[in-house]
Amino acid sequence: MAKVELIMPKMGESIIEATILKWTKKVGETVNQDETILEIATDKVDSEIPSPVSGVLTEVLFPEESVVSVGKVIAIIQTDGESAEVVPSPAVEMPASPSQSSETLSLDMDAVSKQIAPMHAHSGDRFYSPLVRNMAKEENISASELDAIQGSGANGRVTKQDMLLFIQNRQKGTYPQPQQTITTAQQHQPDSSEPAASPGSPASVQSTGNVEIVEMDRMRRLIADHMVMSKQTSPHVTSFVESDVTNMVQWREKNKKKFLEKYGENITFTPLFIHAIVRAIKEFPMINISLDGNRILVKKDIHIGMAAALPSGNLIVPVVKNADLLNLAGLARSVNDLASRARQNKLKPEEIKDGTFTLTNVGTFGNLMGTPIINQPQVAIMATGAIKKKPAVLETPYGDVIAIRHLMFLSMSYDHRVVDGSLGGAFLKRVSDLLESFDPNTEV
Repeated sequence: MAKVELIMPKMGESIIEATILKWTKKVGETVNQDETILEIATDKVDSEIPSPVSGVLTEVLFPEESVVSVGKVIAIIQTDGESAEVVPSPAVEMPASPSQSSETLSLDMDAVSKQIAPMHAHSGDRFYSPLVRNMAKEENISASELDAIQGSGANGRVTKQDMLLFIQNRQKGTYPQPQQTITTAQQHQPDSSEPAASPGSPASVQSTGNVEIVEMDRMRRLIADHMVMSKQTSPHVTSFVESDVTNMVQWREKNKKKFLEKYGENITFTPLFIHAIVRAIKEFPMINISLDGNRILVKKDIHIGMAAALPSGNLIVPVVKNADLLNLAGLARSVNDLASRARQNKLKPEEIKDGTFTLTNVGTFGNLMGTPIINQPQVAIMATGAIKKKPAVLETPYGDVIAIRHLMFLSMSYDHRVVDGSLGGAFLKRVSDLLESFDPNTEV
C-alpha cells in the first residue's frame, strides 16, 4: 500500500511552528480527501488541515497540544494499492508513477497552505469545507438550509457527521425549517449557567497568599517566543520624528460623513497613514525587504501589516495586500474589514502572511510614541502616536507666530544589519512630510 506523509504546513512567512489543537480523526479511521484531519494553531490564526488523499490514518506522530516545527511529518495516511515495503522519501517529492511497486508521498507545505484556503469557502458569515459543500451539492441542500445547520466542529463549523445527521433527519421529515440563518456567533452565545470562555482566556489561575498566578494562554506564549526571536535576530534601532498633521485631521473631520455616505465605510487615520507609507516605500524600496542569510530580498509587492489588538489582549497582524494598488477608499474598506474580522477571529490564514512592512497605531491607546519590535522577517515597523493639540511655532511671510496645531510622533524600529540610520531616518522623515503636506482640498 502507498503511504502519504502529512507535513506540518507553513502558515506564514515568519511562522516556524504550530500547536496541534485536536486530531479530528483517530488512528485506524478512514479519512476522505479534503476532509478535516486535524486543527492547528499559530500565534496568528487557528486553522483546519484537510487530508490530501483518501485512505486510513495509520500513525499519529505528535499528540494534541504538541508544538511542532514547520516541515515535520505529523501523521501517516495509508492509501489503496498493492502491498509493498515502504521506502524512505525526501521531504518533498512528486508522486511515483503507477508502474512502481511502492511509493511514499510527502505533502508540500505550500500545497497544504493552498488547500487550507478552499476550506474557508463560505456562505454569509459561516465557513464550510470542500467536503461539506460537495455533500450539500450532491444532496441538493440549499444555502439557507446549510446555514441553518448547527455545527459541532471548532468555532461552530459544520462537520461530515452534522451533514449526515441533517440528511437523515430530512429524509424522515424531522429537520428544522431554515427560518433564519444561524451564525457562528449565535451558535456560541454562552449559557448563563456556564462561565464564559474565549480562545485568549488564561489556561489556569492559582492564588498563593496575595499573589495570583495566571498561566499564559497558548497565543500569548507564541507571541512571546516570536518577540524574543525578533530581538535576538535583529539589532533594533528606533528613530523618532514629530509631525504636524493639522491638514489631515481637519480634512477627515470635514469629510468623514460624506465619505461614509459615498463609500459605506468609516474613514479612520489608519488608511491615511498606510497611504503615506506606501508612497514613501516607492521612493525608498530598500525598506521593503527581508534578509535571507547574506542575501537581501527586495520585495516588489507592497503588503502592509497592521497590528490589531484582540479582545483577549493578544495581538494579530492582518495584511493589506498590494496596498500600493488601492486608492483611499479601497484602503479604508480593506482596513475596516480586516480589523473587524480580526476581532471576531475570522481571519483566513493567507490574510496574516507575506507582509513586507508593518504599522502599529499606539495612539489608539493614548500613547504618544513607542519602540515597536520588528515583525520578522521584515526589517522595519512604524508606530504612530496619539494626535494632540499643541502650541507650535509657524513661519509666515509676516514672521513667526504661535498657533494651535495637531501634532503627533512617528517612530520606526529597523534592522540595523541592513538599514542604516541614514536610510531609516530619511524614510521616516519622508512619511512625516507626506502626512504634513496632505492636501486639505482632496476630493472624497
